[in-house]
Amino acid sequence: MTKTTADPSTDAGYQVLARRYRSRTFDEVVGQEAIADTLRKAIERGRTAHAYLFCGTRGVGKTSMARIFARALNASAGDDPGDASVLRGDDIDVVEIDGASNNSVQDARDLIANASVLPARAPYKIYIIDEVHMLSTAAFNALLKTMEEPPSHVKFILCTTEPHKVLPTIQSRCQRFDFRPIAVPRIAAHLRSVLESESIDADDTAIARVARLANGSMRDGLSLLERLVAASDGSIDPPLLERVLGIPPEDRVAEAVAAIGGGDVAEALRATAALLGEGLPAERVLDGFAERFRQLLVAATCGADAAVLETGEDEAAAMAEEATRYEPEQLVHLIALCDAAAGRVRSSTVPRAIIDAVVARMALSERFAGAASLLAGEAGSKKKRLSPVEPVASRPPAARASATPKMPPRSAPAAAKASPPATPATPAPQAASRPEVSAPAAPSTPVATPPAPSVSSAEVETPPPTSDAGPWATLQSAASTARERVMLEDFDFERLEGGTLHLRTRLDASPGHAWVMKRPDALEALAARAFGRRMQVVFVTTNGGGGAGESAASAMSAGSEVGDHPLVREAMDLFDAHVVQVRPAAATRPDAGIDPGTKEESH
Repeated sequence: MTKTTADPSTDAGYQVLARRYRSRTFDEVVGQEAIADTLRKAIERGRTAHAYLFCGTRGVGKTSMARIFARALNASAGDDPGDASVLRGDDIDVVEIDGASNNSVQDARDLIANASVLPARAPYKIYIIDEVHMLSTAAFNALLKTMEEPPSHVKFILCTTEPHKVLPTIQSRCQRFDFRPIAVPRIAAHLRSVLESESIDADDTAIARVARLANGSMRDGLSLLERLVAASDGSIDPPLLERVLGIPPEDRVAEAVAAIGGGDVAEALRATAALLGEGLPAERVLDGFAERFRQLLVAATCGADAAVLETGEDEAAAMAEEATRYEPEQLVHLIALCDAAAGRVRSSTVPRAIIDAVVARMALSERFAGAASLLAGEAGSKKKRLSPVEPVASRPPAARASATPKMPPRSAPAAAKASPPATPATPAPQAASRPEVSAPAAPSTPVATPPAPSVSSAEVETPPPTSDAGPWATLQSAASTARERVMLEDFDFERLEGGTLHLRTRLDASPGHAWVMKRPDALEALAARAFGRRMQVVFVTTNGGGGAGESAASAMSAGSEVGDHPLVREAMDLFDAHVVQVRPAAATRPDAGIDPGTKEESH
């Protein structure tokens, strides 16, 4: 986008540095050499396209490259290569259009009509449409046909900072070139050459900081340099930079960061107050802290690498020395805190309170706990504070396991408690004891441990139990949902024969057991999970008096009828429920779709 010598054609009054030091040839382009080389070779080999799309952020050279390309394209066919009218933007055959102010469909129609007119003196009529994404959809659609098959003497160069707003149908008709942000060292080198041309002395630290503030845009860097040149007395140094551009002084920022790193809350707040006392906005102060922490993060991981730190050799060495007091995860967390607080400060009515709070928080917490333990909620306990040189991730596995509270085991069902243990039971932990508790005593009967769901019955065989309490306790322990536990309450264990589980209905069973007996899929799945193999459940009906069997039979019949109703099935699927009781209802709406003589309850 820029050049190393002033443009001799700009002699009508003073012009800013960004215009005076603008690139005029492919060789003078800074930061986009690959694109310049591609376009130059396309001209030399006669393989130029009819439409180009230049994409990239502001100030990286899109318009300058378009003018250079247009001038070289017409000069290759016999035009005077020294003609600077194209670079000034006033050539009659190179038409520059602002897409923001000429975005209507009528403007597109006028462009199409003028494109059919032959160029006045050059072989090509070239249209440079800047900010092309501002065109309306109707204007884009009007250009489609001309963009696809323009006259042989017409070339289009479209420039945009937001390519996602350009219609895909337009992009498919162009050769697209993406302009990258310019690297900080390249910007700094060019700024130094401009200052040499202007006979102005400048400190290397100040130039490097201006290059960083440019954020990859050469034009922004030259605009910042223009302000410094106007305010200087022949030289540029860091104090001038901080005073003119209103950025936090690096020495004050370094003092505040050092106080934060040392855990000195009072000194950190004093340094922050001094920065705010100079009239700096709170978010700019936080941005300065974040930038300093970023440099320390780079120094802590990459060492005193001046190129990566984008600073001088002496300052890089000093940062590397300061970074030894931090762990990388601490610095990452500090940067995140600054960024979050800066967002809150911009919309808060009490920005000073927020910035003081975040400074105190950083000074109090980060020097005593690693970022991992802080995020895990362990920074509040002095017993669990870790040294910055010993983050949680580096501790031995045994130490990490002991630092993590374990969930106490769920109590065994009543049947398991009734079984006498084979070994003396471990005493129950007291309420004030540590969360880590010993495993409950194993019952005398072998209990099959449920394997992974993928294990088949052919791979796992459980030996026959020696008593009835063991398998029933295992089955009750495997019940993990309220629905499964309710199902088991209606039955007693009868016997276990290989892959068949015999259950006996209880005399006091709820009417809902009829539903389970008719559809034992859920109970068989529970048994398969408990015993580690495919199981079949067989029910044994209790005949404890004449009325019990008849009541169970009638309940089964009523439960089946209700359970088969579509509304009831949908409710059971929705709430993971089953029919518990079916009883007569005194009054039921006849339009409810359920037999008025029954009423169902589910869990």
